[in-house]
Amino acid sequence: MSEITADHSYLLRSAAELELTEARRQKADRTKSLGSPIQLTGNAIDIQIRGNYAWIAESAHVAKKIDLETGKTLQIYRGHHAPVTCLAFYDRIPGSGDEKLLITGSWDKTIKIWDTNTKGLISTTAAHDDFVKTLLVVPSVKLLVSSSSDKIVKFWDLTDVLEKPPQPAGSVSAHSRPVECIAGIANADGTVTLFTADTMGVLKVWKLEREGGPRPRWRSTLLDNFNHHRTRITEVIYDAGYIWTASSDETVQVVPYPRGSSDQTPIPPLTHPLPVRAILPLALSDLEEPYIVTGYGDVIRLYDASTPSEPEILGEIDAHWHDVTALRLWVQKSRMDDGRTRIELWIISTSLDGTIRRWRFSELRDSKPDNPAGESKATVITPTPQPSGDAKDQVEITEEEERELAELMGED
Repeated sequence: MSEITADHSYLLRSAAELELTEARRQKADRTKSLGSPIQLTGNAIDIQIRGNYAWIAESAHVAKKIDLETGKTLQIYRGHHAPVTCLAFYDRIPGSGDEKLLITGSWDKTIKIWDTNTKGLISTTAAHDDFVKTLLVVPSVKLLVSSSSDKIVKFWDLTDVLEKPPQPAGSVSAHSRPVECIAGIANADGTVTLFTADTMGVLKVWKLEREGGPRPRWRSTLLDNFNHHRTRITEVIYDAGYIWTASSDETVQVVPYPRGSSDQTPIPPLTHPLPVRAILPLALSDLEEPYIVTGYGDVIRLYDASTPSEPEILGEIDAHWHDVTALRLWVQKSRMDDGRTRIELWIISTSLDGTIRRWRFSELRDSKPDNPAGESKATVITPTPQPSGDAKDQVEITEEEERELAELMGED
């Protein structure tokens, strides 16, 4: 009887998977030109916007610099032997703000530092015992923070990083699940407030203090613990006295921190029909407007939070044919013939469908669920595909990690 039940369950699951695959295939055809898609070789796991360029960490084992205006790939950084999961920037000349050094983390458990002027590899550090998941740079104190599937958050000193690899400077190991999201801020007294979030929905707040001595070390003190999510936290942002978190429990939570320190009206949980992977609070961006952009499933949603206690859904775009993984603001600046600077605001989205898409903010604001494409008149821009890496460079992974990789690589 048990064998029959197992076979029946397998058939039902197979049928559901086939139905989902077919639905995605049909949607891929319907949405192929929406959002002026830039087609990638793999999937963008992380993305940062600098000027008119997107820097992406890609599942195809590379990092790339892409021109958002033309869709062309300008630089490719090869050297990792597994999906590149995260990236950050650091000043070549400390304190200059030039951000000429690119830092990447990967499933191959290493952190690499690159010179963006030459694309040359500066250093490779064996950083963790499992996948590197995310990176944070606090430039004013020369601190790099990394987190991993090994459940550990590590601190690295970036002093003299051109001459030597990042030096170990402490760690925290208080999480019981992989730590996939971190955020932080430097304080006036030289300390750092660090936020770490894991796949159980636990968010911890730390005070980091630099200790003296010939080798810089950071001492961590646990300040607070939040359990307001039921499961995995997919993104965390801290700014202006609030912690913003997205979660697979289908909510976005916004809580004041330190607790009780804000006199602003708290924002209630933003509930969605599906897990939320991405949030973009535009009040914290150059736009400085009370809008919140979220990505759940393959949909981008826009909230108006002018009345914080009653956020209103303004519009949605059925944007991709697979899950949205990141949202960023692009402030496009171009010089006009008369010498004036033209500024246009775009929302940039990445997805497991292997594309980067560009949406005019005005289109998203004017969109409706029954008119998901808004007024978009997109064109397809496809850069030349790049190699995804050699098979001999693959790392050994578990069955669970194989499923995650299959999702990242777009296999149904």
